[in-house]
Formats: sequence, structure tokens, C-alpha cells
Amino acid sequence: MPNPKRRHSQQRGAKRRTHYKAVAATWSVDKTTGESHLRHRAHWVEDKMYYRGRVVIDNTPATEGENK
Repeated sequence: MPNPKRRHSQQRGAKRRTHYKAVAATWSVDKTTGESHLRHRAHWVEDKMYYRGRVVIDNTPATEGENK
């Protein structure tokens, strides 16, 4: 692979990096629960994990009548 023959200046690297910007994360409100969350991420509400308005994981404690 080709390598540079001489060292690049600090200014050259700084010019390249000027286009990188810190962007704030986008938040959304779930229609089902009304909770705000990061977009495209699952989020927990009252021992349930929601993704796109649907329950993905339910960690609520089971009652004795449900197991039978």
C-alpha cells in the first residue's frame, strides 16, 4: 500500500475535520405510551419493552392463575 513520503501538516488534517459536526440525537414520542425515546431504539415503560408501539418484552411478574 502506498504511504506518504512526507508528513502532512496539522492544518491539512484540521481542514479535513472541519466538516465533522456534533449532532443532537433525535427524540420521538411513542403513540402507545406517550413516552419520549431515542428514534429506532426500544425503550422500557413499567417493566415492558416497547419498539414501534408494540410490546417486545414483558417482565411483569406472573400471577399464579396465569401459569395453569
